[in-house]
Amino acid sequence: MNVEREERMPQPIVGMHEVVAMDALSDFFGRAFEAVAAELARQGAAPAGPPIALYRGPVTDTVDVVAGFPVGRPLTPSSGLVAETLPSGSIVEAIHTGSYEDLSAWFREQGLTPSDEMWEEYLVGPDSEPDPSRWQTRIVYPVG
Repeated sequence: MNVEREERMPQPIVGMHEVVAMDALSDFFGRAFEAVAAELARQGAAPAGPPIALYRGPVTDTVDVVAGFPVGRPLTPSSGLVAETLPSGSIVEAIHTGSYEDLSAWFREQGLTPSDEMWEEYLVGPDSEPDPSRWQTRIVYPVG
């Protein structure tokens, strides 16, 4: 796994926020990405990158998540959607092609502590690639 450490600027996003059961996450993503895409079109805005899921707190049987898209400028979304900002600062990112345990081991080896807040950027997924073995997700953790 290729893990990189870098600095990021804040990134505004528009998304749908819910606490979702893990087994309902795929359905939530479908609803959220569709609703946010429609809202961006309504406002004459385009996504400024791939779909994103921002996770907060521990992942258990449920997860606190905002799913949507990065935008080029802050927007005020309609009811049911939220405007958020991905934080600036030091981050660690990796393209997921193996297990999450590989990333956890890297944190330990580097002496870094991942934040309770992290996000995923869905670079290649079911919308564009039918073969799940070719899907790519960028995993991003702010670090201190």
